[in-house]
Amino acid sequence: MNILQSSDSRMKAIKENTILSFNSAAKFPIDFIEFDVQVTKDDCPVIFHDDFIFSEENGTVFEKRVTELSLEEFLCFGPQREAGKQGKSLLRKTKDGKILNWNVETDDSFCTLAETFQKVDPSLGFNIELKFDDHIVYQQDHLIHVLQVILQVVSEYAKDRPIIFSSFHPDAAQLVRKLQNTYPVFFLTNGGTQVYYDVRRNSLEEAIKVCMEGGLQGIVSEVKGVFGNPGAMPRIKESKLSLLTYGKLNNVPEAVCMQHLMGIDGVIVDFVQEISHAVDDMIIKPLNEGLREGDEETETKSKLQFSQQELSFLLKLIPELIQH
Repeated sequence: MNILQSSDSRMKAIKENTILSFNSAAKFPIDFIEFDVQVTKDDCPVIFHDDFIFSEENGTVFEKRVTELSLEEFLCFGPQREAGKQGKSLLRKTKDGKILNWNVETDDSFCTLAETFQKVDPSLGFNIELKFDDHIVYQQDHLIHVLQVILQVVSEYAKDRPIIFSSFHPDAAQLVRKLQNTYPVFFLTNGGTQVYYDVRRNSLEEAIKVCMEGGLQGIVSEVKGVFGNPGAMPRIKESKLSLLTYGKLNNVPEAVCMQHLMGIDGVIVDFVQEISHAVDDMIIKPLNEGLREGDEETETKSKLQFSQQELSFLLKLIPELIQH
C-alpha cells in the first residue's frame, strides 16, 4: 500500500498494485499477494485500488472513474512502457480529502489482470479482490457481467496457480461462488470498525451469516475487528470458515504473532520483508527447533507460548489498547 502522507518511507517505496510490487513481494516467503481488480468500460479487468483516478491538466485537477475509462485511457496515466512516451500526471486523494502527487521511490506502469498472470512468479498465489464502489447500488445483471469478464481471464491464464477471490460486496462474493466452484471465496469485512448502510458489512457475526448463506469458504477482516471481538473466533471456527486479516496493525510483528496464537489462518501486510522475517524468527524457527530436538516440552519454551488464561487476559486487554 502507498500512503503518500505517511512519514514512513516504506509506504512510498514501490508503486502499489503493479507487477514490480508483486514480484518484489514474491522474493520473500509468502503464499499469496493481494490486489484489487476492476473492469474498464470495454471489459478489460485491470489492477487498481481506488474508484477514481486523479490527474492534472493545465493547472486543473480532474477525476475519472476507473470503470468509465477504456483500457487505452486507463493505461495512459502514470509511467509508460514505451521508451520516451510521457504519461498523464497521476495524483491521489487521501482519506481527509487532500490531493497529493503520487510520487514513489520506484515507479511502475499500470497493468491488466492478464499481464499479472503472465508476469508474476507462477507459484505465487493470487488473492483477487473484486472491487466495487461502496456508494453505488449495483444491479445483479451488472455484477454477473463484471464477474464473468474477470472469470474468463482467470480461466484462460490461471493454470495451476492458487487463487482466492474476495470482496467487500456481499452479493458479488456470493455470486462469484455461484458462478464457479474451482476457487475459494472470502467475504471482506471491516468487522464493525466502520458502519455501513448494508448491515451485512457491520460485524463478524453478519460476515459469518453471509458466508454460510452463500457457501463461502472464509472471512477477511480488519484486524481491529477481530481484536475488538475475540469471542467471534470460536464461532468462525465452529462454522468451519477460514479467517484472514488485514489492516495497519498487521505491520506490527507482535500483533501478527498474537493472531498466530489465536488460530488466525493468515495475515495481509504491507511490510512484507519485515513481517516475513519476524514470523520466521518468532514462530517458524522455534517450531522447527522443537521438531529437531524431539522435545515434547519445547513448545513451552517458545516466547510465543501462553497459557489459555494468559491468552484470554491478553485478548480482553487488546480491545482497550487499540482504541487509543
